[in-house]
Amino acid sequence: MPAIRPSHPLLPLLCAALLVSGPLQAAPLTRDNGAAVGDNQHSQTAGAAGPTLLQDVQLIQKLQRFDRERTPERVVHARGTGAHGEFTAFEDLSALTMAPLFTPGEKTPVFVRFSSVIHGLHSPETLRDPRGFATRFYTSTGNWDLVGNNFPTFFIRDAIKFPDMVHAFKPDPRHNLGNDARRFDLLSHMPEATRTLTLLYSNEGTPKSYRHMDGNSVHAYKFINAKGEATYVKFRWKSLQGRENLNPKSVEQIQGKNFSHMTEDLVTAIDRGEYPKWDLYIQTLEPEQLDGFDFDPLDATKIWPNVPERRVGQMVLNRNVGNFFQETEQVALAPSNLIADIEPSEDRLLQGRLFSYADTQMYRVGANANSLPINQPRAAVSNGNQDGALNPGRTRSMVNYQPSRLQPRTTSESARYSQLPLSGTTQQQGIARAQNFKQAGELYRAYSKSEQRDLVNSFGQSLAAADDESKHIILSYLYKADVDYGTAVTKVAKGDIRQVKILAASLQD
Repeated sequence: MPAIRPSHPLLPLLCAALLVSGPLQAAPLTRDNGAAVGDNQHSQTAGAAGPTLLQDVQLIQKLQRFDRERTPERVVHARGTGAHGEFTAFEDLSALTMAPLFTPGEKTPVFVRFSSVIHGLHSPETLRDPRGFATRFYTSTGNWDLVGNNFPTFFIRDAIKFPDMVHAFKPDPRHNLGNDARRFDLLSHMPEATRTLTLLYSNEGTPKSYRHMDGNSVHAYKFINAKGEATYVKFRWKSLQGRENLNPKSVEQIQGKNFSHMTEDLVTAIDRGEYPKWDLYIQTLEPEQLDGFDFDPLDATKIWPNVPERRVGQMVLNRNVGNFFQETEQVALAPSNLIADIEPSEDRLLQGRLFSYADTQMYRVGANANSLPINQPRAAVSNGNQDGALNPGRTRSMVNYQPSRLQPRTTSESARYSQLPLSGTTQQQGIARAQNFKQAGELYRAYSKSEQRDLVNSFGQSLAAADDESKHIILSYLYKADVDYGTAVTKVAKGDIRQVKILAASLQD
């Protein structure tokens, strides 16, 4: 992620512009219709732990406008590559979910799209970024998309912040140059990002290849069994090639020679017959266990430490795409593509993604995107949806509604959503158990000395571009997570350790 350094020729012009204009006056935040916004940090939810409400027009409008900012390139995950393969189930999970793909020996076709998150369609694959790891299972009961990242956590915990986060990470809209100061200006208001920022600036932010990185669901989902009982579940793909990352020196060497090293590595490996494999692991929690943690387990900025993992299957990628655009670019992956007995949890970030991703794909690819070969499910499709641009259907029936006696379409009792007890009132508040720094400190201490050194240098050099106040707030987050971590980055970023200590003392974990 390039930054405007102190020696950058534009910096004096920018500073002069700020001096001339003077301090900026705060203006009321409004929606597109001019109405005032009451809360731009918290989605409206059904009680403290309930799902997000569709009536939150600020959330919906922000996501709708954000989803339509670019065409046809994806706003996020633009730079990617894909491959076909197969998932084989190892364990019988019928006690947890009736989804048939988890029947031992069941083989399910898959398509995986790997990607970077922030950078554009033709960006170098060496750039520091989280990496998308999105898997489509073409199951016998419909398409299930497990849309995750190589990082197990994310920067934010509420979807209402997602457009702002991406805007801050993208290039400066004035001149399209990278500007790290914008990123830290925003994230200095979001201490929950501390752990994922640590991942980003570690060498895990520059994986060696797609084959040598793990994948994570990030969010918790729900398995529903035959009794209608829910179990919360997180998914993790573990690379059988091993996890390998690039240090900053290796990044420079590769970027000078290869624009697409990650795509090239995957394509050529499959062409050679060296098919990459990942084992799928799950972690599960019963609903009554959620209150037993000192953080909210449905918070996307957290991992589930000390929760046992269970190996449930294996995926192999054994076929490259035949046409990049028709498959990799037109695949319409979305977390809302769920099947019976796998449901979303009340994770606030996931709740927003259920709408946003499908809406983005409908905007990019069209209302009939799911009719394209790469998106067609194995299961038969029968509904009353009609028309729209590029509709390839051959419908002859006069019945495009339900219910009907002329052409009956029955609903399935087994596909009903599970029931979630609710209490309290609607609200717009942060979660009760934030714990923003503990896991970031544990992550830092888990790295080797050389990995810590690379992390400190990469983070500190980027943070040096931030404005003084934002820089010291971010440094206080790191110091709160781990004293050595915060002290070392403060030195590289040329911060004031006394100021950092004072700010950190006022923080609550």
